[in-house]
Amino acid sequence: MGQKVNPTGYRTGVFLGWKSRWYASKKEFSELLVEDQKIRKFIKTRKATTKDNHEVNMYPMISKIEIERTRDAVKLILFSSRARDLTRNEGKVLADLTEDLQNLIGRVFKIEVREIRSYHKDAQLVAEDIGDQLVKRASFRRVMKRAMEDAMKDGAKGIKIQLSGRLGGAEMSRTETTIQGSIPLSTLRANIDYGFHEAKIAQGHIGIQVWINNGEYGDKQEEAEDVKTSRGPRKSYKRG
Repeated sequence: MGQKVNPTGYRTGVFLGWKSRWYASKKEFSELLVEDQKIRKFIKTRKATTKDNHEVNMYPMISKIEIERTRDAVKLILFSSRARDLTRNEGKVLADLTEDLQNLIGRVFKIEVREIRSYHKDAQLVAEDIGDQLVKRASFRRVMKRAMEDAMKDGAKGIKIQLSGRLGGAEMSRTETTIQGSIPLSTLRANIDYGFHEAKIAQGHIGIQVWINNGEYGDKQEEAEDVKTSRGPRKSYKRG
């Protein structure tokens, strides 16, 4: 069962929280749900033109967007590995984004940025990075190998990458899968991060799926409790 279900949805409500946190009546629920989708799509697909007339993402390296609603405003929490780029120029980038969203949705917005320290262990960012390199006609096997090596160097317990489409410009589509380390998809306690992205190349679309095992939930919390109580790390005993 765990291999056929989205790992994020499989753990939501158990170890993970919801990305949209608000309450609405039955009449307003569908409207607000569509608004959440518009907000995420606007931020992820907003393009900017460079001096060389190339289109690039205006808000790059954003892994996920969490939305909280109150009666008066909508609060967005952006998780990005380039938090400094979003907060540069005294917050001008965020101010422009806030104004654009207010014109698009017609509500008051408050934006908070949280930094992702290691983007090699974030599945969504890894999937998007692979897609960007495939668009630039890089070798898919080389890209997959490099992404796996970077994730394992940063401390990931395991990584799985799956590409589907006309890989290498082949006439027929196929699926390539590589696994390194441990990926216990059916273990709820395992902190499995999942990311999906579509790369638009000349031959068509290539689907990119990434699973990254970042250990187990609760490990860091137990270590923090040991530090607060001035205890040493807990020892593991084996039964004879």
